[in-house]
Amino acid sequence: MLLFKKTATNSSRLTKTEWSWILYDWANSSFGIIVVTAVLPIFLTSIGRKAGFSSADINAYWSYANSISTLLVAFSAPILGALADFAGMKGRLFNFFTGLGILATAALALVGDQHFWTLLIVFVFANIGYSAANIFYDSYLIDVSSDDRMDKVSSTGYGWGYMGGLVPFLAFYLMVSMHILKGNGAYYTAFIIAAVWWLIWTIPFWLNVRQQNSLVKPDRPVFAAYSEILHTLKHLMTADYRQMALFLLAYFFYIDGINTIFTVASTFGLAVGISSSDLLMVLLVVQLVAFPFSIIYGILSKKFGTKKLLVTGIVIYLFISFYALFIHSVTEFWILGVLVGTSQGGIQALSRSYFGKLVPKEHASEFFGFFNIFGKFSAIIGPFLFGVVSQISGQVQIGAFSMAILFSIGLIILLCVKEN
Repeated sequence: MLLFKKTATNSSRLTKTEWSWILYDWANSSFGIIVVTAVLPIFLTSIGRKAGFSSADINAYWSYANSISTLLVAFSAPILGALADFAGMKGRLFNFFTGLGILATAALALVGDQHFWTLLIVFVFANIGYSAANIFYDSYLIDVSSDDRMDKVSSTGYGWGYMGGLVPFLAFYLMVSMHILKGNGAYYTAFIIAAVWWLIWTIPFWLNVRQQNSLVKPDRPVFAAYSEILHTLKHLMTADYRQMALFLLAYFFYIDGINTIFTVASTFGLAVGISSSDLLMVLLVVQLVAFPFSIIYGILSKKFGTKKLLVTGIVIYLFISFYALFIHSVTEFWILGVLVGTSQGGIQALSRSYFGKLVPKEHASEFFGFFNIFGKFSAIIGPFLFGVVSQISGQVQIGAFSMAILFSIGLIILLCVKEN
């Protein structure tokens, strides 16, 4: 039974609630850029080389750690999403996993530089918190906005998210450049910065965002959640949900390649001979490029349609996969980084809002649980494929090129989805 439902606003300006939701993208992006993309991979590479691992092995172990953490979230996503549809549950689950992510991120600073495997294990817990919290964050989109505003709100979230990752990263980069931070202390400080930034900017979300679409909480919520999952699976097999099922399948493949390229960017750059300082600068510029382009994707989707913008972004990523074969210098890596910045946020934002328009609002968290399970399971295959191909070939360029397989399959299926 539907408990209550949000009414839409006709104002073209973003509301306080929408901005509070957007600011969580601003908040947790510190984890994405500092921990996943930039600082931790560099620190891990340094520790791994001291331990005697090759670049290909370090890339593979980093990919496997990402695969393990996303696998655990993927298995739990449907039940967590179904539980979150019950009144009062979404906020509790969001708070728990956000807290886990923040605490584990801070704990990275306590591991030290002699414990390669411990560092990976702590990262697994941090990534579980980050990834699981995003299940509920994404589903809150239908609580803070209406169908006709979702593209704008979602793309603005991703756009400001890139800036939210840029600011703490830039602060860290400047302190390193000015020699305020040196040696391992620089890495430890970066992890603390990421955790504190994530915590502070989540406060507006905690104060202003509430679950507006929900079901009455039953006496046995876990049992009821499993029943809802079975009900949803049956519906996905019917003609009524055919377009949603097709979209999820397409999303499974193309988001796989996107997540993998994002995850292995730093270790890829180091493996092809890019220095740590050049790598940090490239990642800084990628954030700057991604900010306006994410918002531009949202603006253009209103004129040309969400699906056409998604197709455009996937085609750009196909080109990126082929171009990766020829990267052997800083200049070529710069070009790759800028290309990634033009489309990464836009595709993710429009995928989220496109799906949000398809789901029944009172079951939004449950359906976003499936949305996330497709994204998380894909994030297992992509890094694993990259790691295996890199190890077999001995070249990370060929590992990156293998992502073209995933983009091609995703594009073909997406073209079969009818416009909503």
